[in-house]
Amino acid sequence: MSAPSPPPDRIPPEIVSLDDYEAFARGRMDPAAWAYLAGGAADELTLRANREAYGRIALCPRVLGDFRGANTRVALFGRTFAHPLLVAPMAFHRLAHPQGEIATALGAAALEAGMVVSMQASTALEDVAAATAGPKWFQLYLYAERSFTEALVRRAEAAGYEALVVTVDAPVHGVRNREQRAGFRLPAGVEPVNLREMPPLPVCESPFDPAYLATLPGWDSLAWLKSITRLPVLLKGVLSAADAARAVAEGLDGVIVSNHGGRTLDTLPAAIDALPRVAERVAGRVPVLCDGGIRRGTDVLKALALGADAVLLGRPVFHGLAVAGATGVAHVLKILRTELEVAMLLAGCPTIGAIDRRVLW
Repeated sequence: MSAPSPPPDRIPPEIVSLDDYEAFARGRMDPAAWAYLAGGAADELTLRANREAYGRIALCPRVLGDFRGANTRVALFGRTFAHPLLVAPMAFHRLAHPQGEIATALGAAALEAGMVVSMQASTALEDVAAATAGPKWFQLYLYAERSFTEALVRRAEAAGYEALVVTVDAPVHGVRNREQRAGFRLPAGVEPVNLREMPPLPVCESPFDPAYLATLPGWDSLAWLKSITRLPVLLKGVLSAADAARAVAEGLDGVIVSNHGGRTLDTLPAAIDALPRVAERVAGRVPVLCDGGIRRGTDVLKALALGADAVLLGRPVFHGLAVAGATGVAHVLKILRTELEVAMLLAGCPTIGAIDRRVLW
């Protein structure tokens, strides 16, 4: 498999929605790379549920509201964001565009969107941070080898990242049959460059091999991470209200409701269906974010109504990147922000703080 040829970075006039971007992106990417991006675990039931669940939630319109001073601003960890849309952590952006994460960062910054840079990025974390002044968080997986993790944390701190997002719902790769059938392998020139100095994990035939199990993190790993950094630490991959409550008790600074885009364990609930229980248990003590299946501004409104403080957008950003580089990323975010503003106006919500369950039917 070869890396994709440079796209023209021009938005086709037929694209007016995030679903339109998906159709064009598929034609721009290598089929095996597309299987890696688009596929989910096993029968992909959770992958589909993430999107279908939003369609079951109805909105209640309100009329003749007072919209003086209307805005989409939201405050997180001492920074005011222009809107509650962040780019989710995703590996290997150079599968979609030669500029990879640099193009994504440029597109996100153009729309004043926060970006969570993946530990498995195909561009060095320092280079992504230097590309724009936009707000960036850094995503981590934790392993038993703490010296390497600490070195990554120090690099992220020095580069100006403002928070750490620890993904905990994928201690082992999900069984991704679509990806397996396509025979996906990283093409030449695409690699997780931030992991070059990482000690190799043991080669095991079973995830139950004691040698592999010894590499897995626990709650003590999060306590250690909190002890070595002053950055906020968010836990990503929470569906259980009990896990969310423990995260708050353990001193974590935020939780992200996510089922890893349906890529780990199939038949999990849709993230939006898990969100209300988590938000209720957290009870405003720390920010709650959500990802998974968001394609419309109405989806964002529903997530905010059910307890999210902000949302993260994954595959659609990759689609915009594949179609038109930084311009495509910015356009994806612009479409979603405009749709959110329209939905807020029609639901009678002039600000993010005004959104609650009253907007639901």
